[in-house]
Amino acid sequence: QVQLVESGGGLVQAGGSLRLSCAASGRTFSTDAMGWFRQAPGKEREFVSAIKWRVLATYAYYADSVKGRFTISRDNAKNTVYLEMNSLKPEDTAVYYCAADKTNGNDIRVVLTTAAYWGQGTQVTVSS
Repeated sequence: QVQLVESGGGLVQAGGSLRLSCAASGRTFSTDAMGWFRQAPGKEREFVSAIKWRVLATYAYYADSVKGRFTISRDNAKNTVYLEMNSLKPEDTAVYYCAADKTNGNDIRVVLTTAAYWGQGTQVTVSS
């Protein structure tokens, strides 16, 4: 099992920044990708960003709506993934969830959408 704990959510004004963290523990060696999804009230959960790591490289993926504003990164030593969110907009308001799984060569977005491991979520509210 892998446990995921998110932190860093909060209330921020439009144009501001937040950094979300997702700390993984347990059988982390069983995963090679982590990502962020968000769900706003009355809407379906949507993909935000993901990161896949290999021996010599890491690969980052972003939804078009956050590209250029959000940056995902990973601290290998801490088994923690970060989501740096800049230029926040009111439409970024949502509960943000962290997910983790092993891609086995499959599309990372598809894999993480039905990931085996999920965090409890952290609320991000952007006021206008």
